[in-house]
Amino acid sequence: MKVPTIGESITEVTLSQWLKKDGEYVELDDPICEFESDKATLEFPAEAAGKLIHVAAEGDDLEIGALVARIDTSVSKEDGGGSNGAPGKEEKKEEKAAPAPAAKEQPAEQSYAAGHPSPAAGKILKEADIQPEEVDGSGKGGRITKEDALKAAEAKKSQPAPAEPKPEPEKKEAPKQKEQRQVSFTPKENFSRETSRKKMSRMRRTIAKRLVSAKNETAMLTTFNEVDLTEVMRLRKKYQDRFVEKYGIKLGFMSLFAKACAKVLMEMPDVNASLDGEELVYHDYADISIAISTPTGLVVPPVHNVESLGFAEIEYKIAELAEKARNGTLTLEEMQGGTFTITNGGVFGSLLSTPILNEPQSAILGMHGIKERPMVIDGEIKIRPMMYLALSYDHRVIDGSSSVTFLVKVKELLEDPVAMLMDL
Repeated sequence: MKVPTIGESITEVTLSQWLKKDGEYVELDDPICEFESDKATLEFPAEAAGKLIHVAAEGDDLEIGALVARIDTSVSKEDGGGSNGAPGKEEKKEEKAAPAPAAKEQPAEQSYAAGHPSPAAGKILKEADIQPEEVDGSGKGGRITKEDALKAAEAKKSQPAPAEPKPEPEKKEAPKQKEQRQVSFTPKENFSRETSRKKMSRMRRTIAKRLVSAKNETAMLTTFNEVDLTEVMRLRKKYQDRFVEKYGIKLGFMSLFAKACAKVLMEMPDVNASLDGEELVYHDYADISIAISTPTGLVVPPVHNVESLGFAEIEYKIAELAEKARNGTLTLEEMQGGTFTITNGGVFGSLLSTPILNEPQSAILGMHGIKERPMVIDGEIKIRPMMYLALSYDHRVIDGSSSVTFLVKVKELLEDPVAMLMDL
């Protein structure tokens, strides 16, 4: 059993966990282990039935084609597979003479997934310092799902901390007034100077390499502006209920920002271009990557042809990609592509930032927190919901004037969303 070809750009994977024990009997197509690639977690099925022999260990980095395990096809299920507890013919005879104690008996058909957490669940349990054996899996075959892990973590948090025994105070005579003013400090006994090391996940290592590459290999600059979201918020307030009633999903800020960017990208192809060697690649479509935070790192799956989608379609697609990203079920195809990226640091409380490019794209828009600020409107001071916008761009592809013009056009569309809806 060797690491298969997973994707065109993937040359190495990490064996994140074994799903079958060493020496266990496996059937054809039984998932035996999980691989973590740069972009997704994949199950590796058995290519034959027989006794599984581990070669690689959990946490090993394996190149495509590297040996993972062997399967001894000469061993049948009746002969026994080793550590799965399936007895051979001779072992069955011994069991008649000396049956195993009841406490050690195991169910005859126990799923390989029983007691094994999914990658997302495993991370949650590790952070909460909970062993998988302490959690009952509700997934297929008894597998521990993300929801099971979250429930276990919440249950642990809700448990009251064990009370420390307090020494009984000694009976003393009433102190004098001067003694009452004295303050005694009890030194803390829980100070720690320990350190720990943890190997970076493959996704985190890939993110680190790409961020360093973006800083070193591009002429990245950032330009800023601010947008008055009064009309956008008024539009959402006026039509939100009718929008939800018709489409079953809320009209969010992201679809409005994505639509505004897509419209301007079609007008300014340089901002939508990418550099390939000494050639510029232009796109007649706007595939906008949406930055999504997950337990294992940031992913940026694209929404394709945003320029041709309606607001409800954009909202549905973003919601679908976000759900898959957080459950670790995004496919490699769903992660590929993108001509422009939008990232929203405002959901975490960011007021202003300089987003980093998502290569090979040439520009990325950073959204931030909405803050009410006093603004001068027609000679009068008024309180308006304001947001800072940041556009980071590759100066090799995009001129400074083009970057400023792009951001101003996006600002104007968002400050007059009706004109955007009417395609003016």
